[in-house]
Amino acid sequence: MPQIPGKIHELTVGQVAARSGAAVSALHFYESKGLISSRRTSGNQRRYARDTLRRVAFVRAAQRVGIPLATIREALAELPEERTPTKADWARLSERWRSELDERIKQLNRLRDHLTDCIGCGCLSLDTCVLSNPDDVFGERLSGSRLLAERPTGEPRPTA
Repeated sequence: MPQIPGKIHELTVGQVAARSGAAVSALHFYESKGLISSRRTSGNQRRYARDTLRRVAFVRAAQRVGIPLATIREALAELPEERTPTKADWARLSERWRSELDERIKQLNRLRDHLTDCIGCGCLSLDTCVLSNPDDVFGERLSGSRLLAERPTGEPRPTA
């Protein structure tokens, strides 16, 4: 990993990419989503504060455990003066995200356990498809994996 001298307080997008392991395009994307910020030089080049490295590490760690970018942005916005997240910040936020992750794990386990029920059909059009129709919400009245909301008689269907 390339070392950046301590006297350098602003980094180019290439330096941030090299140090963080994130692609330049990912950094531009993070910036467009308000997760990191830069200033522009007179030549219109991006310059990032050194603490951007910690913010990128925070974003990437949260993404790896499945936290949506919008949720990450909200968490970063809660920090006073948009400061860099600390270990204590991560502990507090990760505790908050734990129940959301536990629920996702339950959903994935249910999907895994019911996956073999669909293999026999192959087309996901079972009368009661556990993947397309979890908990068989419409199975009593309708069949098929693509269920459309009922419309009042005579109401036209939307066109694409």
